[in-house]
Amino acid sequence: MIHPWNQEIYARLMADRTRMPHALLLHGPAGVGKLDMALEMARGLLCEAPVEGRACGVCDACNWFDQGNHPDFRRLEPQENEAAGDDEERAAKPAKRGGRLITVEAVREVTDFLCLSAHRGGWRVALIQPAELMNTAAANALLKTLEEPPPGVLLILVSHQVGRLLPTVVSRCRKVHVSLPERQQALAWLERMGVEKGEDLLAEAGGAPLSALAFADAERSALRESFLDHLAAYPRLDVCAVAQTFQSSPAEAWSWLLRWVLDALSQRLAGAPRYFPARAEQTARVGQVADLAALLALERELLRAGRWLRHPLQTQLLLESWLIRYVQTAGVRP
Repeated sequence: MIHPWNQEIYARLMADRTRMPHALLLHGPAGVGKLDMALEMARGLLCEAPVEGRACGVCDACNWFDQGNHPDFRRLEPQENEAAGDDEERAAKPAKRGGRLITVEAVREVTDFLCLSAHRGGWRVALIQPAELMNTAAANALLKTLEEPPPGVLLILVSHQVGRLLPTVVSRCRKVHVSLPERQQALAWLERMGVEKGEDLLAEAGGAPLSALAFADAERSALRESFLDHLAAYPRLDVCAVAQTFQSSPAEAWSWLLRWVLDALSQRLAGAPRYFPARAEQTARVGQVADLAALLALERELLRAGRWLRHPLQTQLLLESWLIRYVQTAGVRP
């Protein structure tokens, strides 16, 4: 699927298949359709009867691709591993079990695949996403293919955080930035998808329509509103009870707390919230009563804490620590 706001980018990239680069880096915020566009590009290149750069959808190649078994396509995503890092990184810091990353072994399998002859005599395509989850050894293993690509090969990297990629990898790819769509275009698309309260969801998603669509779940919305109610009542917030209630949703609780704090800062500094406009009065109150330095420190702490969400820790204790810091910060008057 090519989303409306990405049609122009796709058309430009697929305008001349003979001049396709050997490596593309699609980067930009999460939730804007980079992966969908990458998959459609792969499908279009492997199609045996393309129509204006788009896959026909009926040939054998399209059927194989749609069934997930095209012999000339590989898709590489993170897998569980005992430690999130290469040998050198593991020696420098304690191993954290359960980290999700793209390993050097998996990358080598892809690079070996790209050196083979195409089964159908056309393109060979490999997709790696999110590319920033390659560890150092994996990224280095990719460099030889990027520097000396075999003919008829396209390697597509999809990244939400391009700054985390090795500069040597980035410099050997054609970079294509996929940005957030215009607000009205995103809202119109959400409406076509049958999403209610699209404005609130789009705001929570930071303007990313696919993220907003993923948020459009009644159970999740109820959980979010309950959590925000607790944050709004911070002088009476029962940290232990709230952490116990939301321990099964640590990623959501972390994102809601971080957005709440960012809105409080935005209200304090700019007078307008970004993520929870319906809660503007409540986040403004937090921004007014909290010490600015403490609020900024809490924001930095929460941003750093996000990395722990990939590891199976004591989530209740983790939530308790964040909520305790929030109550302490919100209770400090300037």
